[in-house]
Amino acid sequence: MMEMVQTTEFWVALAQIMGINIVLSGDNAVVIALASRNLPPEQQKKAIFLGGAVAIVMRIVLTIVAVEMLALPYLKIAGAFLLLWVAVQLLLPEDGHGDDGEGSSSMATAIRTILIADLVMSLDNVLAVAAAADGNMVLLIVGLGLSIPLIIFGSAFLLKMMERFPIIITIGAALLGYVAGGMLIGDPAVRDWVESQPSVLQYAVPIAGAILVVVVGKAMAKSKLAKMQASRT
Repeated sequence: MMEMVQTTEFWVALAQIMGINIVLSGDNAVVIALASRNLPPEQQKKAIFLGGAVAIVMRIVLTIVAVEMLALPYLKIAGAFLLLWVAVQLLLPEDGHGDDGEGSSSMATAIRTILIADLVMSLDNVLAVAAAADGNMVLLIVGLGLSIPLIIFGSAFLLKMMERFPIIITIGAALLGYVAGGMLIGDPAVRDWVESQPSVLQYAVPIAGAILVVVVGKAMAKSKLAKMQASRT
């Protein structure tokens, strides 16, 4: 262990993994911030911490079986539709906070949303981390563990920005829709066909995913708000 840590190769690979996680942690931070934005301040901190830890553990587990899983056809397609659903749900208003029991339920809902979205998005990210670790599980776990603060601080920053600029909520949901569109056309079952089509398709589908999330999410949010107002009168 000590001999490995003292090698230049170890630190170069660790730097690569950290760099990859800095780039890839953006999506996770967006999901955590969106999912926890309606919680009370104290529960927001817990959701951000737990969500960040879940994101890292998810990547570690998925990286171990990344090559085999990502080779399965239709897996990314299923994940893309699941992520679209999650993104739409994040645009819907909460029913409100009541007693401690309701707060706990909202907390559980936020963690569940984070877990699902992290699972889906990590499928498309872990290959890069696995390649950098080159089969070294110690290096992989250390590198991913060090990225926990990146996700936690990124989520906390986004949460504060969402309170000041609500438009970021819509932008964040649209980003998840864009990611889902990219996953959809990256599935092994359709990748060859997509690559044989005009290159504009590779940009059009992710953009369509972003637009779909915003349009459907806003429409469902408007309908839910109307029902909530009607139930109070």
